[in-house]
Amino acid sequence: MSALEISSGEGRALEHQDKVALITGAGRGIGLATARRFLAEGWQVALLDIDGETLEAAVAELGRPDRTLAVTCDVADPDAVAAALDSVIQRFGRLDSLVNNAGIAVFKPMLETSFEDWQRSLAVNLGGPFLCTQKAAPIMAETGGGSVVNITSISGMRASTLRVAYGTSKAGLAHLTKQQAVELAELGIRVNAVAPGPVDTAMAKAVHSPAIRADYHDTVPLNRYGLEEEIAEAIFFLCSDRASYITGQILGVDGGFGATGIGLPTLRGNARNS
Repeated sequence: MSALEISSGEGRALEHQDKVALITGAGRGIGLATARRFLAEGWQVALLDIDGETLEAAVAELGRPDRTLAVTCDVADPDAVAAALDSVIQRFGRLDSLVNNAGIAVFKPMLETSFEDWQRSLAVNLGGPFLCTQKAAPIMAETGGGSVVNITSISGMRASTLRVAYGTSKAGLAHLTKQQAVELAELGIRVNAVAPGPVDTAMAKAVHSPAIRADYHDTVPLNRYGLEEEIAEAIFFLCSDRASYITGQILGVDGGFGATGIGLPTLRGNARNS
């Protein structure tokens, strides 16, 4: 490695060493993978989750007590969100990026989805990003701005069975992303969203039967589930200075799922067998 390369690497580390990211739903899965990605780039990271026990174990596993903070919080509770942001500022003194990853998945037929299911899905998946961004934006503005990334879903882009509450909440989040981008730009805050396709999380491994996994493989042109680290990579990019002119966008990280149309799985299957 040349002296110039070493110098450039050190420069990037110094550039990010004082930056702070807050990631919700960070006790596991995509949120935890995203925390690892930020830490690898020299950021300080506040990890927030409603499951305090899982969160504490995750932060201990990261092994970076000097650069991490665990915050137990329900993102649907306005008072809890305000207290969480206060604790982040007390610890780190600033906030540069917010990743609204916390979410709840209720998969039931529409006629079996209770109003409580509906309300809780919207409160967490849509209300949470609203509340967290509303509290975070003035803090970011104090240091010249920052970035917000909301985690939507392919279920918010294309209707599917069993997802009336989940899909609708994620579709609302996609529009909220654009609304936030337009209104917060004058504060120097960029807002984008990542819409993951099927990802090989612990939850997917537990609830997706072999038949469901086969269906997804047939529907995704890349013919596989995504990895948590691949989603984290896209999130970090949108939070980084490399995405400085990108705002109000929904980035599908889905192996091509959103590009497919009716009949394509069969056509691809025939092509593979020919």
